[in-house]
Amino acid sequence: MRIRQILSRYVGGVQGFLFPIIEEKLGALSETQRQLIQILELLGLERHVAVCRGGRGRPAKDRIALARAFVAKMVYNLPSTKDLVERLRSDPTLCRICGLRKAVPSEATFSRAFAEFAERGLAESVHEALIGKYQTGRLVGHISRDSSAIDGREEPVIKAKPAKVKRKRGRPRRGEEVPHEVRRLEVQPTRTLEENLKDLPQTCDIGTKLNSKGHTQHWIGYKLHLDVADGQIPISAILTSASVHDSQVAIPLAQMTAQRVINCYDLMDSAYDAKPIRAYSAKLGHVALIDFNHRSGGERRQFSPCEAERFRERTTVERVYGRLKDEFGGRMIRVRGAKKVMEHLMFRLVALTADQLLRLVT
Repeated sequence: MRIRQILSRYVGGVQGFLFPIIEEKLGALSETQRQLIQILELLGLERHVAVCRGGRGRPAKDRIALARAFVAKMVYNLPSTKDLVERLRSDPTLCRICGLRKAVPSEATFSRAFAEFAERGLAESVHEALIGKYQTGRLVGHISRDSSAIDGREEPVIKAKPAKVKRKRGRPRRGEEVPHEVRRLEVQPTRTLEENLKDLPQTCDIGTKLNSKGHTQHWIGYKLHLDVADGQIPISAILTSASVHDSQVAIPLAQMTAQRVINCYDLMDSAYDAKPIRAYSAKLGHVALIDFNHRSGGERRQFSPCEAERFRERTTVERVYGRLKDEFGGRMIRVRGAKKVMEHLMFRLVALTADQLLRLVT
């Protein structure tokens, strides 16, 4: 309730005082321009770009305008930087909103700035600060966890097959030690978030999964993993290679989310049905509602009626993925490399998060 009151006062101030001042100077604003202004004011990019900026090149003031323009690209759902440059050149009002008072920079200038933002993780910092400011004091009922395929525009990395250790068939002899393969899920609970993130591969490769109709789907690129709170608010995001199984990212996501919000339930589909994940959720004091993976020969399990009703909230994360890809251009990847792909997605996720926070009070 307190957070909603803060957002309500913020929206009232923007609509009651800022919009009239801007319209007096620039003329009537469209609905999309009003949406962009509210999102930019909520994000406060100036504080983050000043920290992100370093070294030679354009002044920080110019970098702020470029960062605001990238947010405008996401709000207007523009597919490429070239389209953004053309839109800015044909829309003086949008230029002024972004802070571009002189000539519109070239596409190459935008690309260099984006590479700098990606290297320093600007969008990730903005998103973390946004969640910290408007979600930390809120008790979240449900965290819905899932992943989505991200198509890349680069050649996949072909993995070398691990060498098999030859051993005789049958039971081992008395006293013979059989090497035990340590699985990632077994060691993740004992490591820090930073260690777990470094262990997750991020190269472009080939992913495979079953779609909603039960057909096998292949793609080249990456996989985006999200934790989403009630109200369709993205809390945490991790990018991995397309071949990484969803269960391998559950514990790092839980660690990241636990640093940002307090929640009661963890909702996941059957891909996350593993004992280490359930145990780690219980360690955090959460109730894990994970759809059952009925493996070959396993007993048939099902939710109780009240658990099944609560589990329906998991569609929250699917709606966020739908908005990210359809309304904020999450399908349109024009960059290469994990850092740039993540920055591209995070700029769009930041715009979506700010817009969703504003929807809570409008």
